[in-house]
Amino acid sequence: MNGDRPKRPAIARIWRGRTRRERADEYEAYNYEAGIKPLIEKALGVQTFREDREDESEFMTISYWGSVEAMGAFTGRDPAAIHHLPRDAEFLVELPERVQVLRLLQSHGATGVEEER
Repeated sequence: MNGDRPKRPAIARIWRGRTRRERADEYEAYNYEAGIKPLIEKALGVQTFREDREDESEFMTISYWGSVEAMGAFTGRDPAAIHHLPRDAEFLVELPERVQVLRLLQSHGATGVEEER
């Protein structure tokens, strides 16, 4: 972890997107390379989720940040603004219009986010 970043997250940024089930594996690999890897370098922690349904798969990414300003520095603009990857329109059923930005009030147990000891 970078020494100039706070060790405790204060903000969670949640993105959701859906793809056709037959493209889910391909999108998962693309999303990791193009979207998640750069996010790992900047966020305090990143979790990715996938739910497969009969005709579609839903992906969710939760990234954790020390502040809204830190998110803005990563996105280069409003941290709540959506940032589409170059090939998202090819894969996703519809392009998400927003992300959720939530204050993290408490965290207990294994969250995947490194905590100060």
